[in-house]
Amino acid sequence: MSESQSVKVMVVDDHPMWRDAVARDLAEAGFDVVATAGDGPQAVRRAQAASPDVLVLDLNLPGLPGVEVCRELVGANPALRVLVLSASGEHADVLEAVKSGATGYLLKSASTEELLDAVRSTAAGDPVFTPGLAGLVLGEYRRLATEPVPAAEDEPGAPQLTDRETEVLRLVAKGLSYKQIAERLVISHRTVQNHVQNTLGKLQLHNRVELVRYAIERGLDEV
Repeated sequence: MSESQSVKVMVVDDHPMWRDAVARDLAEAGFDVVATAGDGPQAVRRAQAASPDVLVLDLNLPGLPGVEVCRELVGANPALRVLVLSASGEHADVLEAVKSGATGYLLKSASTEELLDAVRSTAAGDPVFTPGLAGLVLGEYRRLATEPVPAAEDEPGAPQLTDRETEVLRLVAKGLSYKQIAERLVISHRTVQNHVQNTLGKLQLHNRVELVRYAIERGLDEV
């Protein structure tokens, strides 16, 4: 079984021809397309029933906006990866999608191969952004880091991370992908994922967005 065949994908878009074309491209590449949906409420229902690994999601949906679909589904299942596939490159849309829990953001002008690569990376937990948007998102992380934050790690009762977990967290905050972190630390991709999941659990965070914010708030990206 290929890496693609082990990944369950759901496609959400209100344009039938576009939705069917994306689903077909993914299926032909070996992904397991478990469901599609054409509006927000339908997307929530079908995603809850089909339990995809990756949700390829348009933002402009009838019934319920894509960011609300993302927020609801990721809130209920933090393991879900969401790749927004949108015609909009507006900064406000990108930031809203990321804050709602999206792992990545790709413009519809991307090539089929770029889309397939983005789905593979998203499934692995790595953030994927159309060139030019990654810096915007990192800048937003830094802005969020200036807001009031929960207890610092040295306060009573705060969770303690292992040296390795802290090391992985520092590299995540610097924007490295799980693959790059694995190569840097000479460990497996799976081990990196395990460290991140353990850290999320200890810190009671839900996704990579919150994790990066936590790290930047504590200056770990500058070490």
